[in-house]
Amino acid sequence: MAEKKAIRLSSLDAFRGITIAGMILVNNPGTWRDVYPPLLHAEWHGWTPTDLVFPFFLFIIGVAMTFSFGKFQGPRSALYWKITRRSLIIFALGLLLNLFPSFDFANIRWAGVLPRIAVVYFFASLIFLNTKLRSLAWTTAGLLVGYWGLLALVPVPGHGAGVLSPEGNLAAYLDSFLLPGRMWQGTWDPEGILSTIPAIATTLLGVFTGHLLRSRLSRTEITCWLFVSGWALTLVGLFWGIWFPINKNIWTSSYVLFTAGAAHQFLGICYWLIDVKDYRKWFRPAIAVGMNPIALYVLSSMVIDVLYAVPISSGASLQGWIFQTFFSSWASLVNASLAFAVTYVALWALVAEVLYRRRVFIKI
Repeated sequence: MAEKKAIRLSSLDAFRGITIAGMILVNNPGTWRDVYPPLLHAEWHGWTPTDLVFPFFLFIIGVAMTFSFGKFQGPRSALYWKITRRSLIIFALGLLLNLFPSFDFANIRWAGVLPRIAVVYFFASLIFLNTKLRSLAWTTAGLLVGYWGLLALVPVPGHGAGVLSPEGNLAAYLDSFLLPGRMWQGTWDPEGILSTIPAIATTLLGVFTGHLLRSRLSRTEITCWLFVSGWALTLVGLFWGIWFPINKNIWTSSYVLFTAGAAHQFLGICYWLIDVKDYRKWFRPAIAVGMNPIALYVLSSMVIDVLYAVPISSGASLQGWIFQTFFSSWASLVNASLAFAVTYVALWALVAEVLYRRRVFIKI
């Protein structure tokens, strides 16, 4: 007989916590002039470990969706309102981070990590709630193939069709007309409008994984399928990448499959160690962070912005003074930069542990 699985998986919480810790780590080096290459995004085509972090979080949203919506009790209209409300709150938090601390409304950036999470969560939720599993598969495939078709076949004025350079791709061209406010790279934005389409597919692939985790298969069988499907997606992503290169900045379809494959494998490791082998205590810090992910991400971003904004007598920012006094004074710049980032993650892990012990879970 298959084992009965709990409604909440500690492995998923740990995976979420590790992902948020990764976000904080790569976003907060001691100095951007000295960072180990794996902790930076790929400049354009290709990938680094840092390029896995954001799609991992979107993937986790899809997995969690199957659990949270599955236990919702009440009319469908109430669930739709809950989805809309949550999406608006996350989007507003994203705008707050983009404005903080100067609140320069004239140069506001409307895109960003949290705005993309909000939009993806909203549309992925509606698709999930209104499609059966087979239709969900066709929808996911349609999003990926359709996005590839748009970028490969639709000509961009002055560049032509199929150009995937930063200036010549269709996503950047449409964003220059449709995306209000300031863009991250001046002429294009990695969280722009058109590239949100395949990002929705990233979350929908997480939905399929959620169905696998809730299936009647044994936990050992589920672990095996996580690794098998993970390798399959990774290889298909690499193969498609020959013609449609893996690229986080425009969220190519090959990037979606490649990162979803990596997410399957990483979740498989967490699932086997935590939910099968019961090594839960080893992952306590990650689980604590994973219980308050958005709150910790927002607070850590705002605190570091304050540290950069506060000047001190030497002319440097408070962040610069902390880095020079406590980190670069004893280590090489690149190691000091990493030490600062790791320390910053550790501080927020302590905050997460305090919240976890007090059973404080900030619902967003």
